[in-house]
Amino acid sequence: MKSLEENINYTFKNKELLKRALTHTSYAYENGVQSNEKLEFLGDSILEFLSSIYIYQNYPKLKEGEMTKVRATVVCEDSLFKIAQKLKFSDYLFLGNSELKGKEQIRKAILADSVEAVIAAMYLDSNLEEARKFIVTNLKEEIQNATEHVGQKDYKTVLQEKLQIHGNTDIKYIIINEKGPDHEKIFVAEVDWDGKKLATGEGKSKKSAEMEAAKKALENLKI
Repeated sequence: MKSLEENINYTFKNKELLKRALTHTSYAYENGVQSNEKLEFLGDSILEFLSSIYIYQNYPKLKEGEMTKVRATVVCEDSLFKIAQKLKFSDYLFLGNSELKGKEQIRKAILADSVEAVIAAMYLDSNLEEARKFIVTNLKEEIQNATEHVGQKDYKTVLQEKLQIHGNTDIKYIIINEKGPDHEKIFVAEVDWDGKKLATGEGKSKKSAEMEAAKKALENLKI
């Protein structure tokens, strides 16, 4: 567990709290111990609360609806799964045989839930400030990316609606390149329609790169 504590940049006073946060219900059932379900419940609320404060304080120009959209984008399974992958949570989870047998990788939902449980464990072991530091450190970039296109048109939806007129909506988005260091990575996306390349776009996240590609496709097609 020491190496995980180094990964999350926090040392637990109560090591049992950390162990419980990493204990899936499958393992708990098979071994007669507590699972991380209650911690996950608490962590979900803490994550939403603290991320809301961060967005409110750091993006004062966003409207209420825009702040809600940004929060929904980052406080989700995909974002939490990325954190779990980056911090190697899969190496420390306690899983039952039912979750291990015949499976090549741990389910995304299990890893995402474990992040929420660890956030709650950090709070219970110390205070909200420690949980806040963990959340900000690991979601700051995701929040920044989410604000890039908030309030703008959903160009992917507009493109699909425009092309539907022609009776073919075989639209595909492909990430064709990644540039720069991990902390400043730029993604390059290509949008294809009916097997034909329409445009490419760049962004600090895959989603923003795809949105930019869709915007350029609309401009190229003049529709």
